[in-house]
Amino acid sequence: MYAAFKRHARVPAIAELGIEALVKDIRDFAGYFCAMALGSEADPELAHAFQDLRELKVEVAYPFLLELYDDYRSGLLSKEELASVVRLVEAYVFRRAICAIPPNSLNKTFATFGKVLKKDRYLESILAHFLSLPSYRRFPSDDEFRRDVQTRDLYNFRSRSYWLRRMENFGRKERVPVDEYTIEHILPQSDNDAVKLPESWRAALGADWERIWTNYRHTLGNLTLTGYNSEYSNRPFAEKRDMVGGFRESPLRLNAGLGQLEAWTEESIKLRAARLASQAEEVWAAPKLAPDILEAYRPNTAAAGYRIEDHPNLLAPGMRQLFEAFRTEVLKLDACVSEEFLKLYVAYKAETNFVDVIPQAKRLRLTLNMKFADITDPRGLCRDVSGMGRWGNGDVELNLGSTDELPYVLGLVRQSFERQMGDGTDL
Repeated sequence: MYAAFKRHARVPAIAELGIEALVKDIRDFAGYFCAMALGSEADPELAHAFQDLRELKVEVAYPFLLELYDDYRSGLLSKEELASVVRLVEAYVFRRAICAIPPNSLNKTFATFGKVLKKDRYLESILAHFLSLPSYRRFPSDDEFRRDVQTRDLYNFRSRSYWLRRMENFGRKERVPVDEYTIEHILPQSDNDAVKLPESWRAALGADWERIWTNYRHTLGNLTLTGYNSEYSNRPFAEKRDMVGGFRESPLRLNAGLGQLEAWTEESIKLRAARLASQAEEVWAAPKLAPDILEAYRPNTAAAGYRIEDHPNLLAPGMRQLFEAFRTEVLKLDACVSEEFLKLYVAYKAETNFVDVIPQAKRLRLTLNMKFADITDPRGLCRDVSGMGRWGNGDVELNLGSTDELPYVLGLVRQSFERQMGDGTDL
């Protein structure tokens, strides 16, 4: 960090401004960081948004948000737009966690976000980028999120107090102090021991009680908030509903409708889960843009006019068969992988090229876009071509001469692809 800062300070454009300007810049951004990460934000709307982001522990988004906060303070971005972006980041991270999408690509996603900003159309360009993220980096759709949030174990979810608070207070001006309440399993969790589930509950659920208890007790439809957790204990549903402080009297939005139910069954749990899932779509809203506007942001991927026919070495029967087998497997790595024929080689890209194919008369020469020291190659097929001026991108080169070698070679290609997709940074 220190070495990087020294290089930054010596950039001519920065150095010309002088030490005082550099120190002022550090002070300003330190203040922005305190507002976001340490709770010093004075504006109530932004303070609530930053608090929710902190609960999700999305530190990887701070560099991106620091740029936006600087533009907000300079008047380039309105407060409402900044709040909207923070909520989008929150929704993006939470939806992905619910949908069990690995978080290891988040650092790269946010690190490159600033490059796509169009500051004359600030919020629009951010919405478009979120909607354009490929496959493993995608912003989960409403259908995907609604499906998974109903079945996920949300009680053992790391941020369970966060999601309950967000759902209870969404749209409220008078916020409920959720920290004063505890989580209630309507169908008792019974200390995670099915043997202890009271007989009254087994009878109410019927012969299939154990499956229902196992599948639903920690899910959205069965969880709520209460100040009467110890009084509720493992009582039958009717008693929880009608007692003093029971569901009939609860002022909490999460308990809406429970006081009108006659029984708590599998169907009741599923219906409540579906209703709450629809609300969750609004709490953690997905970005939306008109199709014509989104289309204007899509990159022009039209190739430079080159096709497979422009590579004579790929037209010979044996080489064509080998190439087709290779390209089929590489394109199956992920839906975000694209193929581009260039003048001298064929590129396979995700974020950028991860493997390039240089067709030769009797083999395919492959270049992997990674450092030679990072490749794991037990058979020793790869060689270091750093600084050699070869066609293709990266420091690792190997040859593919037959389909028998394909499984092992694809393992090497996958290393380059996965390294590009994310470096393993977790939340």
